[in-house]
Amino acid sequence: MIINLFIIFMIVTTLTGCSEEVPKEFDLNQLTRVDVHVLTDENNEITITEEEKIKVLRDVLAKVDWEQGVKAEMPRKEDVRATLFFTFDKNMPERLFEYSIWFNQGNASVTIIDREKNAYGRLEKEDAKTLKDILLNN
Repeated sequence: MIINLFIIFMIVTTLTGCSEEVPKEFDLNQLTRVDVHVLTDENNEITITEEEKIKVLRDVLAKVDWEQGVKAEMPRKEDVRATLFFTFDKNMPERLFEYSIWFNQGNASVTIIDREKNAYGRLEKEDAKTLKDILLNN
């Protein structure tokens, strides 16, 4: 009886210890790549993988002021659709987040919508300009 309980305990411990759940939120330090789809007449697609640019993107995205639970609609189509690739574990597939991004007049601000999370975010002035420079002038 005790041996059977011990065997069952070992099996359950092994199974639960080996099943690591992927988190729903990711640390920006896990950002490894950004695919940018510029929605202009030419419909350019760019992939950003350079470590220096990824580091700047991490810093800028950390400053986004998010409002959660907002189903935002914009009067015009987004300027850029960015897909952020996060690597949680090298043995697991990357986790993707897609942002719709609008650059507002005069580089005064950037509006970002995460439709999956119903979140609305904004960046102001210098951070808006930095984001635009990286995503559009790659």
